Amino acid sequence: MAADHKRYKRALVGLILAGFALLTLLPFFMTLVMSQKTNGEILNQFWSLPEQLRPEYYVNAFTFLGVYIGNTVLVGCGTIFGVVFLSSLAGYVFARIDFAGKKVVFLLILALMMIPGILTLIPAFIWYKEFPLVGGNDWLGQGGTGFLNTRWVLLIPYIASGQVFGTFLCRSFFESLPESLFEAARIDGASEFQLYWRVALPLSQPILATLAILAFVGVYNDYVWPLVTVSSADIQTFSVGITLFAGEGNLEPGETMAGYVLGSLPLIVVFAFGMKYYVAGLTQGAIKG
Repeated sequence: MAADHKRYKRALVGLILAGFALLTLLPFFMTLVMSQKTNGEILNQFWSLPEQLRPEYYVNAFTFLGVYIGNTVLVGCGTIFGVVFLSSLAGYVFARIDFAGKKVVFLLILALMMIPGILTLIPAFIWYKEFPLVGGNDWLGQGGTGFLNTRWVLLIPYIASGQVFGTFLCRSFFESLPESLFEAARIDGASEFQLYWRVALPLSQPILATLAILAFVGVYNDYVWPLVTVSSADIQTFSVGITLFAGEGNLEPGETMAGYVLGSLPLIVVFAFGMKYYVAGLTQGAIKG
C-alpha cells in the first residue's frame, strides 16, 4: 500500500509539473498561431486556428529582420567568447592565486552587481562617444563619433558587464575543485597557466556553458543600449529591429508575430544544446564542496 501511495503521489506531482510546463509553452504556441492569422482573425477569432497557412508572413519577416538576427548572433558569439574566457581566467586567479588585496578587489567587483545598468547609461554613452576610434572596417561599422555606431560599442559593454557575475560564478566553482589535482600537476612541472588551461577549464564545462547561455540571452534581450548607441541598420540588433518592423506601416500583426518566432529560433537552438550543462552549471556554481 505504501508503495502504491508513493507511485500515485509521484504521478500526481508529474501531472502538476507537466501542466505548468504546458502553461509556459502556451505563449509561444499562441505566437505561432497568430503568426498565421490576419488582423481580422486575431480580433474576431482569437482562440481559433487560422483559416489557412500564410508562409509569406515569414518570408516578409525574414526579409526585413534577417540582417538584425544575423547581427545579434554575431555580437552574441563575440560576447560569449569574451565573457567565457575573461571570466574563467579572472575566476581562476581569485580562486587559486594569492596576492595582496585579493579579497578587497573581489569585493569591489561584487559591488558592481549592486549598481543598476540604467544608472550608468548616460555616463557610458558619453564615454563611448568621446573615446577616439582609429580606423574602421565593414565588420565593425564605420562609426561616426567615437565608438558609437560600431560593433565595439556593443561588444565592449556586453563583455565587461557579463564578467562581473561570471567571475563570481567561476571563482565559486574553481574553489570547489580538489587541491590535489593542482598539486599533482605542479609536481609534473605545469605552469600556472597550464593549470588553468589543462586542469581547471576541462572540469568547468557546465559553468562555461551557463555563462555562454546567460551572455547570449543578455545580448538578445537588450533593447535600450543598442537603441541609443547604434543608428545604422547594418549593425543593429534584433530587439530594436523587431520594433521597427512592427512600426513601419506594418498593418498585419501576424507578420510581427512571425518575426518574433524567427527571432526566437537562435535562442531555442542555444538552449536545446546547452540546457543540460546550464542546469548542471547553476547547481555546481551555487554549491561548494
